[in-house]
Amino acid sequence: MSNPDEWADGVLLDRWRKGDSAAGEQLFTRHFTRVERFFLNKVVPQQVSDLVQETFVACVEARDRIVEGQRFRAYLLGVAHHVLCGHLRRKYANATTDVLDHSIAELSGSPSSVLAKHEEQQLMLEALRSLSIRYQTVLELYYWEGMRTDDVAEVMGVKPTTARTWLRRARQDLEAALGTVSRSRDLLHSTLTRLDDWAASCGLEMKSKT
Repeated sequence: MSNPDEWADGVLLDRWRKGDSAAGEQLFTRHFTRVERFFLNKVVPQQVSDLVQETFVACVEARDRIVEGQRFRAYLLGVAHHVLCGHLRRKYANATTDVLDHSIAELSGSPSSVLAKHEEQQLMLEALRSLSIRYQTVLELYYWEGMRTDDVAEVMGVKPTTARTWLRRARQDLEAALGTVSRSRDLLHSTLTRLDDWAASCGLEMKSKT
Protein backbone atom coordinates (compact mmCIF):
# COMPACT_ATOMS: atom_id res chain seq x y z
CA MET A 1 0.00 0.00 0.00
CA SER A 2 1.82 3.10 -1.21
CA ASN A 3 -0.90 5.58 -0.29
CA PRO A 4 -0.62 6.43 3.45
CA ASP A 5 -4.33 7.30 3.64
CA GLU A 6 -5.28 3.91 2.21
CA TRP A 7 -2.84 2.22 4.60
CA ALA A 8 -4.46 4.04 7.54
CA ASP A 9 -7.91 2.97 6.35
CA GLY A 10 -6.78 -0.64 6.28
CA VAL A 11 -5.36 -0.46 9.81
CA LEU A 12 -8.48 1.22 11.21
CA LEU A 13 -10.78 -1.26 9.50
CA ASP A 14 -8.79 -4.18 10.90
CA ARG A 15 -8.97 -2.75 14.42
CA TRP A 16 -12.66 -2.02 14.05
CA ARG A 17 -13.38 -5.59 13.00
CA LYS A 18 -11.57 -6.79 16.11
CA GLY A 19 -13.90 -4.81 18.33
CA ASP A 20 -12.23 -1.40 18.58
CA SER A 21 -15.25 0.90 18.24
CA ALA A 22 -13.05 4.01 18.46
CA ALA A 23 -11.23 2.87 15.32
CA GLY A 24 -14.56 2.57 13.53
CA GLU A 25 -15.54 6.07 14.60
CA GLN A 26 -12.19 7.40 13.44
CA LEU A 27 -12.59 5.68 10.09
CA PHE A 28 -16.00 7.26 9.53
CA THR A 29 -14.75 10.66 10.68
CA ARG A 30 -12.01 10.50 8.06
CA HIS A 31 -14.58 9.98 5.33
CA PHE A 32 -17.63 11.89 6.55
CA THR A 33 -17.00 15.00 4.42
CA ARG A 34 -16.36 12.83 1.37
CA VAL A 35 -19.68 11.01 1.71
CA GLU A 36 -21.56 14.23 2.43
CA ARG A 37 -20.01 15.80 -0.68
CA PHE A 38 -21.12 12.82 -2.76
CA PHE A 39 -24.78 13.62 -2.03
CA LEU A 40 -24.63 17.40 -1.76
CA ASN A 41 -25.05 18.31 -5.44
CA LYS A 42 -27.57 15.55 -6.14
CA VAL A 43 -30.33 15.87 -3.51
CA VAL A 44 -31.95 18.68 -1.52
CA PRO A 45 -30.06 19.65 1.67
CA GLN A 46 -32.75 18.20 3.96
CA GLN A 47 -32.07 14.71 2.56
CA VAL A 48 -28.27 14.74 2.74
CA SER A 49 -27.87 13.82 6.42
CA ASP A 50 -30.31 10.91 6.15
CA LEU A 51 -28.52 9.48 3.12
CA VAL A 52 -25.12 9.89 4.76
CA GLN A 53 -26.41 8.06 7.82
CA GLU A 54 -27.91 5.31 5.67
CA THR A 55 -24.56 4.88 3.94
CA PHE A 56 -22.62 4.48 7.18
CA VAL A 57 -25.23 2.13 8.67
CA ALA A 58 -24.96 -0.08 5.59
CA CYS A 59 -21.19 -0.03 5.93
CA VAL A 60 -21.38 -1.06 9.59
CA GLU A 61 -23.61 -3.99 8.67
CA ALA A 62 -21.21 -5.13 5.95
CA ARG A 63 -17.86 -4.40 7.58
CA ASP A 64 -16.81 -8.06 7.66
CA ARG A 65 -17.45 -8.40 3.91
CA ILE A 66 -15.03 -5.65 2.86
CA VAL A 67 -12.25 -7.55 1.12
CA GLU A 68 -9.48 -4.93 0.99
CA GLY A 69 -9.26 -2.43 3.81
CA GLN A 70 -6.89 -0.26 1.78
CA ARG A 71 -9.70 0.23 -0.76
CA PHE A 72 -12.18 1.35 1.88
CA ARG A 73 -12.80 4.72 0.18
CA ALA A 74 -13.96 3.09 -3.04
CA TYR A 75 -16.05 0.60 -1.10
CA LEU A 76 -17.70 3.34 0.98
CA LEU A 77 -18.51 5.50 -2.04
CA GLY A 78 -19.86 2.40 -3.76
CA VAL A 79 -22.27 2.02 -0.85
CA ALA A 80 -23.16 5.72 -1.14
CA HIS A 81 -23.84 5.25 -4.85
CA HIS A 82 -26.11 2.30 -4.09
CA VAL A 83 -27.95 4.36 -1.47
CA LEU A 84 -28.37 7.25 -3.91
CA CYS A 85 -29.74 4.98 -6.65
CA GLY A 86 -32.24 3.46 -4.24
CA HIS A 87 -33.34 6.89 -3.03
CA LEU A 88 -33.79 8.28 -6.54
CA ARG A 89 -35.60 5.22 -7.85
CA ARG A 90 -38.05 5.38 -4.97
CA LYS A 91 -38.56 9.12 -5.34
CA TYR A 92 -38.96 9.05 -9.11
CA ALA A 93 -40.65 5.67 -9.46
CA ASN A 94 -42.71 6.98 -12.38
CA ALA A 95 -39.67 7.60 -14.57
CA THR A 96 -40.13 5.78 -17.86
CA THR A 97 -36.41 4.92 -18.18
CA ASP A 98 -33.56 4.24 -15.75
CA VAL A 99 -33.40 7.21 -13.40
CA LEU A 100 -29.62 7.37 -13.86
CA ASP A 101 -30.18 8.33 -17.50
CA HIS A 102 -31.94 11.51 -16.33
CA SER A 103 -30.29 14.62 -14.90
CA ILE A 104 -30.89 16.00 -11.43
CA ALA A 105 -32.02 19.28 -13.02
CA GLU A 106 -34.56 17.41 -15.12
CA LEU A 107 -35.92 15.32 -12.26
CA SER A 108 -36.06 17.96 -9.56
CA GLY A 109 -36.91 20.98 -11.65
CA SER A 110 -35.26 23.18 -9.02
CA PRO A 111 -31.97 25.12 -9.05
CA SER A 112 -28.91 23.90 -7.20
CA SER A 113 -28.90 24.45 -3.45
CA VAL A 114 -25.11 24.49 -3.39
CA LEU A 115 -22.84 27.54 -3.33
CA ALA A 116 -19.26 27.89 -4.56
CA LYS A 117 -16.74 30.69 -4.13
CA HIS A 118 -16.20 31.53 -7.80
CA GLU A 119 -18.52 32.02 -10.76
CA GLU A 120 -16.67 29.33 -12.69
CA GLN A 121 -17.26 26.83 -9.90
CA GLN A 122 -20.94 27.73 -9.66
CA LEU A 123 -21.27 27.31 -13.42
CA MET A 124 -19.55 23.93 -13.13
CA LEU A 125 -21.98 22.75 -10.44
CA GLU A 126 -24.93 23.84 -12.56
CA ALA A 127 -23.56 22.11 -15.64
CA LEU A 128 -22.91 18.89 -13.71
CA ARG A 129 -26.53 18.80 -12.56
CA SER A 130 -27.67 19.05 -16.17
CA LEU A 131 -25.84 15.85 -17.15
CA SER A 132 -27.25 12.38 -16.69
CA ILE A 133 -26.84 11.31 -13.06
CA ARG A 134 -24.55 8.53 -14.25
CA TYR A 135 -22.18 10.95 -15.98
CA GLN A 136 -22.43 13.51 -13.18
CA THR A 137 -21.35 10.88 -10.68
CA VAL A 138 -18.46 9.67 -12.82
CA LEU A 139 -17.11 13.21 -13.22
CA GLU A 140 -17.49 14.07 -9.55
CA LEU A 141 -15.64 10.91 -8.53
CA TYR A 142 -12.90 11.62 -11.05
CA TYR A 143 -12.45 15.31 -10.27
CA TRP A 144 -13.53 15.70 -6.66
CA GLU A 145 -12.12 12.45 -5.28
CA GLY A 146 -9.17 12.20 -7.67
CA MET A 147 -10.12 8.61 -8.45
CA ARG A 148 -8.53 6.53 -11.19
CA THR A 149 -10.95 4.94 -13.63
CA ASP A 150 -10.44 1.54 -11.97
CA ASP A 151 -11.72 3.02 -8.70
CA VAL A 152 -14.58 4.80 -10.47
CA ALA A 153 -15.52 1.47 -12.01
CA GLU A 154 -15.57 -0.17 -8.58
CA VAL A 155 -17.83 2.54 -7.15
CA MET A 156 -20.21 2.35 -10.11
CA GLY A 157 -20.18 -1.45 -10.28
CA VAL A 158 -18.98 -1.67 -13.88
CA LYS A 159 -15.90 -2.81 -15.81
CA PRO A 160 -12.95 -0.38 -16.06
CA THR A 161 -13.41 -0.19 -19.84
CA THR A 162 -16.99 0.95 -19.29
CA ALA A 163 -15.88 3.56 -16.75
CA ARG A 164 -13.30 4.92 -19.20
CA THR A 165 -15.96 5.19 -21.92
CA TRP A 166 -18.36 6.94 -19.55
CA LEU A 167 -15.65 9.36 -18.45
CA ARG A 168 -14.79 10.31 -22.02
CA ARG A 169 -18.42 10.86 -22.95
CA ALA A 170 -19.14 12.68 -19.70
CA ARG A 171 -16.35 15.18 -20.34
CA GLN A 172 -17.76 15.85 -23.80
CA ASP A 173 -21.24 16.34 -22.38
CA LEU A 174 -19.88 18.62 -19.65
CA GLU A 175 -18.25 20.95 -22.17
CA ALA A 176 -21.50 21.10 -24.14
CA ALA A 177 -23.51 21.72 -20.98
CA LEU A 178 -21.22 24.56 -19.92
CA GLY A 179 -21.95 26.27 -23.21
CA THR A 180 -25.68 25.89 -22.62
CA VAL A 181 -25.86 27.16 -19.03
CA SER A 182 -23.17 29.85 -19.21
CA ARG A 183 -24.46 33.38 -18.76
CA SER A 184 -21.63 35.08 -20.63
CA ARG A 185 -19.02 34.29 -23.25
CA ASP A 186 -16.22 35.49 -20.97
CA LEU A 187 -17.34 33.20 -18.13
CA LEU A 188 -17.57 30.25 -20.49
CA HIS A 189 -14.09 30.95 -21.87
CA SER A 190 -12.63 31.28 -18.36
CA THR A 191 -14.20 27.99 -17.30
CA LEU A 192 -13.23 25.99 -20.38
CA THR A 193 -9.66 27.32 -20.36
CA ARG A 194 -9.04 25.75 -16.94
CA LEU A 195 -11.72 23.07 -17.09
CA ASP A 196 -9.89 20.45 -15.02
CA ASP A 197 -8.85 22.97 -12.36
CA TRP A 198 -12.34 24.42 -11.90
CA ALA A 199 -13.95 20.98 -11.95
CA ALA A 200 -11.62 19.73 -9.21
CA SER A 201 -11.76 22.82 -7.03
CA CYS A 202 -15.53 23.29 -6.87
CA GLY A 203 -16.00 20.02 -5.00
CA LEU A 204 -13.61 21.16 -2.28
CA GLU A 205 -15.09 24.61 -1.78
CA MET A 206 -18.83 24.17 -2.30
CA LYS A 207 -21.30 24.38 0.56
CA SER A 208 -25.03 24.17 1.04
CA LYS A 209 -27.05 27.38 0.83
CA THR A 210 -29.00 26.32 3.93
